[in-house]
Amino acid sequence: MSEQEKKISPADWNRRKFLSFGVLGLFGVGIYGTWRWIKGAPQVDGASAPLRSVLDFDDRVNRIYKSDAHLVKEYPISEAVKKVRVNGDDGLTTPLDTATWMLTVHTNKSGADSVLHITMDEIRALPKTEIVFDFKCIEGWSQITHWGGVRFSDFAKKYLVGSKSGAAPTNDKPADLYKYMSLITPDGGYYVGIDMKSALHPQTILCYEMNGAPLPMDQGAPLRLIIPTKYGVKNLKRIGTMGFSDERPPDYWAERGYEYDAGL
Repeated sequence: MSEQEKKISPADWNRRKFLSFGVLGLFGVGIYGTWRWIKGAPQVDGASAPLRSVLDFDDRVNRIYKSDAHLVKEYPISEAVKKVRVNGDDGLTTPLDTATWMLTVHTNKSGADSVLHITMDEIRALPKTEIVFDFKCIEGWSQITHWGGVRFSDFAKKYLVGSKSGAAPTNDKPADLYKYMSLITPDGGYYVGIDMKSALHPQTILCYEMNGAPLPMDQGAPLRLIIPTKYGVKNLKRIGTMGFSDERPPDYWAERGYEYDAGL
């Protein structure tokens, strides 16, 4: 026993214990009070207002540091898994005839909404690109997967969508871009909102192939979104309707308390 320990009297020892337990008790009361405050706060998009404020702050920080220069690591095709994990069927349970499917696009040019109906043959006619990357799920798992389709930026330039003036949209002209793109499944069962900067990222694709073959139905045939800079919840399967706006569109999982941006 050290010299200092020998000098502690029973009264001093009891006083120290009292102070320690008192501080611990106050800390517990503070934690409980904070929990009650968060639980009792109004709900905003599926989360209490304080938690939603923190999630929105994370979104803003992520957008500040995100750019086209930030590319997700790509892998050789040989490293892609042959059996791609299926996770969730929201928006996929209603039968769909892929032979008659068409993508509906609300262009919203110069404040006037007009509608395009685009077939798979028209989409396949655009320059094809492929990507092999580590697909990450918000649940904690990941897989190296191989996808093929058309860059959304190429699609947007071809059909002049995503800009307010109707000119070809690019991230070099942020003032002319709508802030968000919305994607909805044909049955309306699943929907996401994507910021336009991420939509125009060079690795974001409208995908119609997986492992060199047409998308299977449980992976979103005939067309899905692959956006490697986001968690899987943003990679909407089976696109039915696309639209553009300055208002943040509804997002399936954000309404259930998750971060809206879901960026990596």
